[in-house]
Amino acid sequence: MGKDKLRKFRENEVMENVVQPSTEEVRNGFALKGNWAKDQFGNSNGLVLELGCGKGEYTVELARRFPEKNHIGIDIKGARLWRGAKTATEEGLKNAAFMRTRIDWIEQVFGPNEVDEIWITFPDPQIKYKRAKHRLTHPEYLLKYAQFLKPGGTVNLKCDSEFLHGYTHGVVQMLGLEVEEAYHDIHDQIQPNEGILFDVITHYESIWLAQGKPTTYLRFKLDGLESTMAHWNNFKA
Repeated sequence: MGKDKLRKFRENEVMENVVQPSTEEVRNGFALKGNWAKDQFGNSNGLVLELGCGKGEYTVELARRFPEKNHIGIDIKGARLWRGAKTATEEGLKNAAFMRTRIDWIEQVFGPNEVDEIWITFPDPQIKYKRAKHRLTHPEYLLKYAQFLKPGGTVNLKCDSEFLHGYTHGVVQMLGLEVEEAYHDIHDQIQPNEGILFDVITHYESIWLAQGKPTTYLRFKLDGLESTMAHWNNFKA
């Protein structure tokens, strides 16, 4: 392991905005579950998550623009999320935090109705069929998110993969969920592009744009997901 990576790991251990629960803590009752606003941020504001946050570009920019919300970037790669945590620390963004954990444990670290909004930015599309359950918009993941997303809360998927965009759109429609917005290429719109969706270009997005790949976007709700379990069972069959 390189010296720079080790340095970042050491800094993560002392930064107040980085949470790194052990496997035992997650599985045996995570202390912050249901208490994030009060215990981590010292307020009663709502939570916005960035799943697979990488370097945390969205988490940091959302925290800058929306100080009335608490923002949490989540990734398993500590050396990546270090960048977002470091920037937030340097800028004094008290409403931004980062957690190093597995996303497939996500329902064990947030309580019912604790989260207002979810961002999934440029995840691995897991194109191979045998990897389908690892897609962050697979129905099993959506069911996890529904356990802690507030009624009316939204999920934002921004990615370079037309495959994942189409797959997710199909899953959402199959489950009878509400789609609020859908773009096959957000940078090729007739109207001038503005706002968080267009202004923030992540590290990976800059790579894909340089290669001429479109950036897709899907925004949807999970309300009523539990009542569509019959559809989900048909999907699994």
